[in-house]
Amino acid sequence: MKKKLIYIILISFISIMPLNTHAKTLQDLQSEVDKYTSDLQEKQAKLVKNKEEVQAVKNNIAKIETEISNTEKEISNLQQEINKCNEEIKKKTEEIKKIVAYYQIENGDNAYLEYAFGAETIQDMIYRVSITEQLAEYNNKVMKELQELIKQNVAKKAEMQIKKENLNTLKANLKEEQSKLEIEGRKIADSMPSVEEQIKAAKANVTYYKNLGCGQNEDINVCQNRIFRSRGGLLPSNGAFLRPLTSGTRRGCIGSYGGHIGCDIEANGDGTIYSIGDGYVIRVTKDNCSKSWCNYTCSGNANIVAVKYLAPNGKNIYVEYVHMSSVSVSEGQTVTKYTKIGYIGHTGCTSGHEAGGVYTHLHLEISACSWYPGGGCTYNGYLNNILNPLDYVSLGGNGSSWSTR
Repeated sequence: MKKKLIYIILISFISIMPLNTHAKTLQDLQSEVDKYTSDLQEKQAKLVKNKEEVQAVKNNIAKIETEISNTEKEISNLQQEINKCNEEIKKKTEEIKKIVAYYQIENGDNAYLEYAFGAETIQDMIYRVSITEQLAEYNNKVMKELQELIKQNVAKKAEMQIKKENLNTLKANLKEEQSKLEIEGRKIADSMPSVEEQIKAAKANVTYYKNLGCGQNEDINVCQNRIFRSRGGLLPSNGAFLRPLTSGTRRGCIGSYGGHIGCDIEANGDGTIYSIGDGYVIRVTKDNCSKSWCNYTCSGNANIVAVKYLAPNGKNIYVEYVHMSSVSVSEGQTVTKYTKIGYIGHTGCTSGHEAGGVYTHLHLEISACSWYPGGGCTYNGYLNNILNPLDYVSLGGNGSSWSTR
């Protein structure tokens, strides 16, 4: 009974004023949602493929890093072997200087004679000369082998160095490819909300108008007017809208940085957020902007309240209050310009998280339609109908502060 009463109250407050969108029938909306669903499912498939491609590139990078590490170890081992061979050559050179005394005879050195003629017998002298020649020949042979090994190792080391440079180049190219794929993935994901959430909301919008009793070929705005007249409902009229905070400072608004579609407001004192005017709450929710969807290093789940208002110009607007730490209203509730919507916070994905800080603020977003049930458009339609909050609420210039609503 309570749910039914809330539903009747919600319907009874639908405005007689049309949405700021082109007239469309329920059939048009259904066709639009069907196509939108198909497009989103295609986007989802692309996103899955994109993630697979990113993972494949990451796997290749990991393999290359392992190969680079192994190559560096091999280069280090080769250098150690070269050093060892050089030490051995140095050692053999010293041995030859001591053993091969006949080289020294030509230089007038009598070391060989002292060794050779130190023999007590002719046989002993011949033996000593023979041993000396064999040792010299052997050491020369070993030195040549060591020098050849050094030559081979130096060549192999140079080859390994080239391989390492090529691997590093390949790794850099893969990193660039990974970056491009991740950027493409973020474009596909479109930050927030997820594909599943958009499809769910689009279908809920159609269901909303069907449950109102709209005919297939009846304009959904005309249908709302008909329901309004039959139930005597009235969306509270508004004078000029008030600021959502008693004391605050305006920060970046639309276009202040990439993708920003609202105004950020910091609290200077009491962080209570008030409704900017008289209207009714059409949605109380949390976004599902997980790390896989959001560009910032945060976990999503921002508290969001969407309220429908009748602006002084006679047109409907839909206002979203985002990032609140707590919410004080419920769906279907009528609000006035003195109703508390919630309390300022930093829930969800905000730029303050990117720098590791906490940016406590209210994100105020206004559109001519809403992608929530009863708002009459898809998420893309919502984005295409974004309005500048500064045209409705007096927030002053960037950095401006106030102490009264």
